Amino acid sequence: MSKRRIAILGSTGSIGTQALDVVRQHPDKFEVELLTANNSSELLIRQAIEFDANNVVICNESKYAEVAEALQPKGVKVFAGMDSVCDLMSSNNIDMVLTALVGFSGLRPTIAAIKAGKPIALANKETLVAGGSLVMDLAMDMKTPILPVDSEHSAIFQCLLGAGGNPIRKIHLTASGGPFRGWSKEDIEKATFREALKHPQWNMGDKITIDSATMMNKGFEMIEARWLFDTAPEDIEVVVHPQSIIHSMVEFEDGAVIAQMGHPDMREPIQFALSFPERLTLDNRKLNFAELGKLTFEKPDMEKFPCLGLASAAISRGGNIPCAMNAANEAANKAYRNAEIAFYDIPEIISSVMDGTAFIAKPTLDDIFETDKEAFARAQELIKKK
Repeated sequence: MSKRRIAILGSTGSIGTQALDVVRQHPDKFEVELLTANNSSELLIRQAIEFDANNVVICNESKYAEVAEALQPKGVKVFAGMDSVCDLMSSNNIDMVLTALVGFSGLRPTIAAIKAGKPIALANKETLVAGGSLVMDLAMDMKTPILPVDSEHSAIFQCLLGAGGNPIRKIHLTASGGPFRGWSKEDIEKATFREALKHPQWNMGDKITIDSATMMNKGFEMIEARWLFDTAPEDIEVVVHPQSIIHSMVEFEDGAVIAQMGHPDMREPIQFALSFPERLTLDNRKLNFAELGKLTFEKPDMEKFPCLGLASAAISRGGNIPCAMNAANEAANKAYRNAEIAFYDIPEIISSVMDGTAFIAKPTLDDIFETDKEAFARAQELIKKK
C-alpha cells in the first residue's frame, strides 16, 4: 500500500490515542495530516509535535490561543471550532478520515468527509444510530467507503470477506456483559458510576464504558450493524461472551458460522480499517488456544439491562426515534457520571423521551439535528426532576 495521510477526529480520546500507536508502529505506511480534540489541549499539542501534524483543530475555541502559541512556531496550522473540522475535510492532503469523536458531535464532520469523498474509518457509533439511512445513502451516492472500527463490526466485516457473496442468515453480535454481569438487579440499582467504569475487558472512555454497563452500547451496535451490513433488525442477535475473544460471528443459510477472534485490543480493528485491504504486523498479544481454557456464551438479561430492549424498539420503529434515543442517552449518561441520577433512571429517561418524540418516518438531516436538540432538552428536564 502507498503511504496514507490520515485525519484523526478525536485524537486525544481512547480510539484516537490507540490509532496514533498504530501510526507510531508504521511510520512508513501512515502520515498524520490532521488531529482534532475538544478540550484536551495539552495532549493535542504533544501529539501534533510528535507526529509532525500539518493541521490541528481545538474545538473548544477558548483554548485556541494556548494551542496556537505552542504549535504555530513549529509550522503547525492551528484552527478552532467544529466548522473548521468540517471545512478541512475537503483538503487534498487527506486520504482517509478516522472519526473517533464521542457522541452526536461526530455526525457533522463525518457527513462533511463523505461529501468530500474521503474513505471513512468509522469509530463513532452515534453517527449511524442517529442518521443511519441518511449517512449510508450519502456514502453510496458519493461512492465513499465506510470501514468499521468497532471491534464487533470489524469482526463482521472480516467474516463477510470470506463469505464469497453468499447471503447471511444471522449476525451474532457478542457482548462482554459489562462490569455488572453477574450482579443482582438490586445491587446494580445502587451501583455508582465509579463501579460502572470498572470494565472487565476493555479500556474505553468514560461515556462508552457507562454505555457498556447499561448495554446501550450493544444496542447502538445492533443499529450500526443494521445499516453497515444492510441487515434486518430481527436477523441481529446479541449473545454475551464474557471472555471477549470472539468479537462477533456470521451465520449462513447452511448453518455454518464464521467467527473473528483475538484478544481485546482496539488497535487491531483500528489498524485493519486504516490499512485495508492489507494486514500489517502489530505489536500485540497473540492468541494461544491451549491457554484459553474455555469460551462461554449466554443470553443477555433484558430485565437487568432494559436499554438493550429500548434500542431494539428504536430500530424497529425507525425514522427519527433512534436519534431521540441517542440524545436522551447522552444526557442521562452524563448525568449518571455526574452522580445526578441513579443507574435505572437512565433507561427510564430514555423511554420517556422516545415515547414523547413526534415520529418522522423519513427524516431529513435538519430533522435529525432538530430531533437531537429537542430530545436532549426533554431528557435534561426529566433529569432535573430526579
